Amino acid sequence: MHLLALSAAAADLLQTLLAHAQPADMAVSQFFEKRRTGSRERARLADAAYAVLRRKRWYEHLARRFEAEAPAGFANSADWPMPRRMALLALLDGEGSESSDFSDAPAELRPWLAACRALQSQPAGLPEACRHNLPDWLAAALQASMTQQPQDFWPLAEALLQAAPLDLRVNAMKAKRPAVAAALAASGIQTQETPWSPWGLRVAGKPRLAHLPAWQQGLVEVQDEGSQLLALLTQARRGQLVVDFCAGAGGKTLALGAMMRGAGRLYAFDASAYRLQGLQPRLARSGLGNVHTAAIAHERDARLNALQGKADAVLVDAPCSGLGTLRRAPGLKWRTRPEDIARLAEQQFSIAQSAARLVKPGGRLVYATCSLLPQENEAVAQALSNALPGFAPLHAGDVLAAAKVPQAARLTTEAGHLRLWPHLHGTDGFFAAVWQRR
Repeated sequence: MHLLALSAAAADLLQTLLAHAQPADMAVSQFFEKRRTGSRERARLADAAYAVLRRKRWYEHLARRFEAEAPAGFANSADWPMPRRMALLALLDGEGSESSDFSDAPAELRPWLAACRALQSQPAGLPEACRHNLPDWLAAALQASMTQQPQDFWPLAEALLQAAPLDLRVNAMKAKRPAVAAALAASGIQTQETPWSPWGLRVAGKPRLAHLPAWQQGLVEVQDEGSQLLALLTQARRGQLVVDFCAGAGGKTLALGAMMRGAGRLYAFDASAYRLQGLQPRLARSGLGNVHTAAIAHERDARLNALQGKADAVLVDAPCSGLGTLRRAPGLKWRTRPEDIARLAEQQFSIAQSAARLVKPGGRLVYATCSLLPQENEAVAQALSNALPGFAPLHAGDVLAAAKVPQAARLTTEAGHLRLWPHLHGTDGFFAAVWQRR
C-alpha cells in the first residue's frame, strides 16, 4: 500500500482510537474486521496508531508546524487534518518505514517532514509535555507522589512510552520452567527467565502463540510478571478455599489454581459475566478442575454470604484506572479523568471491605491494583486498615521472601506494601497490601 493510502487508513484508525469509545485493542480488532488489509499493512497501521497514542503530545507539536512549513494549498487542505499528519509522521518513524528521506511523500510535504526530523534530533529543547506525553493532571499527580524520589519521574515517563514485553507464566501444575523454556525454544521461541517471578518467562519479540504445542497443552499463559507476584502474595496451597474476588478474564485465577495444584476450592467472581467467559477456554487448557466461576451483581451479592468467614485467602485485584499498564494500553491516559480516580477509590474501598468478610480467622486478604497513583493504592490500604481492626497488616516483602522471590525487599516499600514500577522492575505498575485476620 502506498504511503499516502497508508496515512489515510492510519488516520481513520487513529480517529477511532481517539474517540475513546472502547479499549484500543478492541477498537483495532473491529477496525480491521471491516477492512481487507494484508498482515504487513495491518501491523504498520496498528503500530502507527499506537505510536501516536503513546506520544500524542509530541506528534501534535510536530503536526502544528504543518501550517508553517507546508505550502498554503496543502496547509489549508481538508485532506490533511491533524490525525492524518500525526499518522504520517508515525508511519515514517516506524520500523516498517522503507525510506528515511521521505521519497515516498509528496514533494510539498518534504520541508515540513525535514523540519520535524530536525526537531526529533533535539528532544532536550522541547516543552516538557512533548517529552513525558502525559495529560497535565497525570504528570502533576505522579510528580507530587514522587517527592521523595523526584529524579524517578523522567525515567518512569520514558518507560511508560515503551512497548511492554511479552511475559508468560509457566503452569507449575503441569511443568517446570526450564522444561517449558526448552519446549518453546524447540518451536523457535526464545525466552529468558523473569528476575522476580519463579514462574515467568519473558519472550523475545511478540510471536503468535496459539499454534504452539506448549500453548495448546496449557503449559503457559500470557501474564505480566507483576501480576504473577500478586498471586504469590496469597500463599494459596493445596486443599484451601481461595477466592479471586475480581477475577476478570482469570489470569490470576489460573495462577492461584496452579499454586493449589488443582486441589481445594477456588472461586472466581466478577461483576462482568462477559469477562468471565474469557476464562473458560483457558481453564480447559490449564487442567484445573477446582475452579467455580460466578458473575455477581455487586460486592454485596447475597450469594457471597455462604462463604462468609470461610476463605483461607481472598485476592481483590480491584477495578482501577489501569494507569500502571500504559505500556500496553496507552489510550488509557487520554480516557481517564481526575474525577475518575476519586470515584474508583471509593469503589475499591467498598469492594475490598466487603471481600474481607469472606476471610476466616488466620486467613489472608490481599488488596491490589494496577495503578501508579497513591489515591488508589496507599490511601485505600490505609482506609482499609482503619476499617478492619480485626486484620493485622503483613509485610509483602516477607511474604514474597517466603515464596523464594529473590531480593524481595527491592519490590516493597518501607510500609510493607508491594510497589512495582516499569522503570525499576520491568513490570507493569502494581500495588498490593496484605493482611491476616486475627
